Amino acid sequence: MNAPHQTPRGQTHAPEPLGVPTRRAAIKLLDAVLRRGESLEAALPAATRMVHGPDRGLAHAIAAETLRRLPDLDALIDGATERALPDDAKARMALRIALVQALVLGTPQHAAIATVLPLVDGGPRKLVHGVFGTLMRSGKLLPETPHLPATVELRWQKAWGEAMVEAAEVAVAAPPPLDITLADPGRIDEWRERLGGVSLAPGHLRLHDHAPVPEMAGYAEGAWWVQDIAASIPARLIGTGEGTALDLCAAPGGKTMQLAAAGWQTIAVDNSQGRIKRLRENLFRTRLKAEVVRGDVLLWSPDEPVDAVLLDAPCSATGIFRRHPDVLHRVRPSLVAELVELQTRLLARAADWVKPGGCLVYATCSLEPDEGERQLERFLAARSDYTLVPAPADLPVPVDPRGYVRTLPGMIADGGNDGFFVAKLVRA
Repeated sequence: MNAPHQTPRGQTHAPEPLGVPTRRAAIKLLDAVLRRGESLEAALPAATRMVHGPDRGLAHAIAAETLRRLPDLDALIDGATERALPDDAKARMALRIALVQALVLGTPQHAAIATVLPLVDGGPRKLVHGVFGTLMRSGKLLPETPHLPATVELRWQKAWGEAMVEAAEVAVAAPPPLDITLADPGRIDEWRERLGGVSLAPGHLRLHDHAPVPEMAGYAEGAWWVQDIAASIPARLIGTGEGTALDLCAAPGGKTMQLAAAGWQTIAVDNSQGRIKRLRENLFRTRLKAEVVRGDVLLWSPDEPVDAVLLDAPCSATGIFRRHPDVLHRVRPSLVAELVELQTRLLARAADWVKPGGCLVYATCSLEPDEGERQLERFLAARSDYTLVPAPADLPVPVDPRGYVRTLPGMIADGGNDGFFVAKLVRA
C-alpha cells in the first residue's frame, strides 16, 4: 500500500496511484544523468529511495531504455508538438518515459500514460496526454536500430568511421549477453555442459539465455565471475606467472581474480571503500587469494618493484555503453581531457614500479583515442625504457598491426563486445 504524501505543512494527500512512484524515480534518474552528469548507478540509491524490490529495477529499466533511445524518442515528440519543448521540461521527460514504456517495454498504453500524468501539473498535463495519444493513434514506432546522440556520432565517426557508428547503433539497441570467466579454465567442458553457451576464449563462456546471476549453478561456490570478454584481455596479456603482480584501480576485482587464478601473487589496489568491499566479497566467494590495499595510486607505492603491473585506468567508460547507456549522454570532451591528464600521471607512477624485464599492461574501457592510442604514443615518447610487445594472435578479437588491442563494437559477431584499449609494454 502506497504511503500518503506529506505537504510542507504536514498535511497528507491521498496515496498516489500504483506505479507512479516508480515513474517518478525514473525521471529522477534521467535528471541526474542528463542535467547533473551523474552515472545511472551512482544516482540509483537517491532516486529510488521511495521504491523497493522489483519497482526499483523497473525504474532503472525505464531510465536505461530511455537513454538508449533518447534521440529517437525526442524526434517523435518534436514531430508531434508545434513548438519544441525544452530538453529538461517535465512534459518532455514524462513523454519520454511514457513512450519508451509503450513502444519498447511492452507496457499497455493506458498504463504508460496514466502513471506519468500525475507527475505533470497544470497545462503540460493536457499537452502530454494529447501528444501521447496522437503518437499512439498514428501508429508511430521507434526505429529498430537506435540513433546515437549527434555529438557522439560525429566524434566516433571521425575516430573510427561510419561502419563503427553503425555497429555501435546496433549494439546499443539491447543489453548484451552474459560473459563469464572460469576460475579454473580446465573445467570449460564441464561448465559449458551445465550452463550452455559458447566459449570464445580459454576459460570463457557466453550465455544469451540464463537465470538471474546469483541463482546460476557455480556462482555461489565461486566457480566463475561475470566479466565481458573484452575486459578479460588485459590479464590475458599478462598470462601465467609466479612472481608479484599489481592490479591498480582493481575493484570490483575481475582482473584481480584472473591474475590470482593464473598463479600470480597479486596485490589489488583501489581507493574506493565500497568497491573494495565488493572486491573482497568476490575473492571470498571464489576462494582466490590476493592482498587488498585501499590506497590512492597517486600517493601509494609498493615496497619494491614487481614483475607485472596491470593499470586499468579510470576513464570515460564509453566502451561499456551497451550496459551503461548513460555514458552516451554525460561524457563530454572536457571530461575526457581531465581523465587523460589523470591517466598520464597514473601511467608515469606505475611505470616506475616494474622490474627490469617485467611488464606493464595499460587498459581503458574507452572508445576515445585520447585515452588509448594517443596515450600510448605519449608514454612511449617519454619512456625510452619501455617497448610495446605485440599481443598474441589467438585472442578473441583482432590485434592491431601496431601490436596493441583495440576492440570496437561488433568485432565479435555473436553478441558483440565492449570497447577497450589494451597495450602490453616491457621494461628494459
